[in-house]
Amino acid sequence: MVIGSLQTAPDPTIAGAFPNPGNITGQNYVDINSRINLFQGLVNSGIFAGGVILCTVVFGVLVGYALAQLEWRGRGVTFGLMLLVQVIPFQLLMIPLYVMIARDYGLADTYAGMILPFAINSTAVLVFRQYFLQVPKALFDAARIDGAGELKILWSIALPLVRPALLTVVLLTFIGPWNEFLWPFLITKEASLQPLAVSLANYLTNIAGTAANPIGAVLAGACVLAAPMVLLFIIFQKHFVSSDIGSGVKG
Repeated sequence: MVIGSLQTAPDPTIAGAFPNPGNITGQNYVDINSRINLFQGLVNSGIFAGGVILCTVVFGVLVGYALAQLEWRGRGVTFGLMLLVQVIPFQLLMIPLYVMIARDYGLADTYAGMILPFAINSTAVLVFRQYFLQVPKALFDAARIDGAGELKILWSIALPLVRPALLTVVLLTFIGPWNEFLWPFLITKEASLQPLAVSLANYLTNIAGTAANPIGAVLAGACVLAAPMVLLFIIFQKHFVSSDIGSGVKG
């Protein structure tokens, strides 16, 4: 993909998989940036992904703690319903969600409209619940005896003990909204609000035919979209591996 984004003309042969100094240019990046504004697309993707991560962590911690450490009627039923939600495909909910977000709430073409359907992640709730279950209940009971409220216990005792869960949820949650295409495509019509994945799709559909090297331009945009994810993986590679392993054995 990187080599293709730097080619002056597409080379579909096997030799095209290797750099050719006579066929190297950075014009593809200039061309696609002049059409869709790569920086603005990255900013929109960052706002979308950041908002989803923030909501996922806040609500995931609160619900996970309640399901793991608090005693209340209907806790088991609520946990069962949460697991049931995971088997419902998001595509099945898109039409009613679109009607509710766009028509009832009037949040079309807004960042809030993009973020709200992903604000609560049942997988994140499950991860936090499983981690909170590993914390000795005596710690929480002792804090309650000393007069600490539940929010104080959650902030001062529970969260410091489940930092691996926080990193796990952030890393695994970031991938989804950063690459999400379908929902932002439905809810946003203003190009200035669209994440980069949507902008690239619109470019491929409406503009690429008029470009000098449409394949190279699309690959250039794809490289820009993938770069933050690749950088994040390189920096947190060990945590990615441990997160995947931990999500499979926790509980």
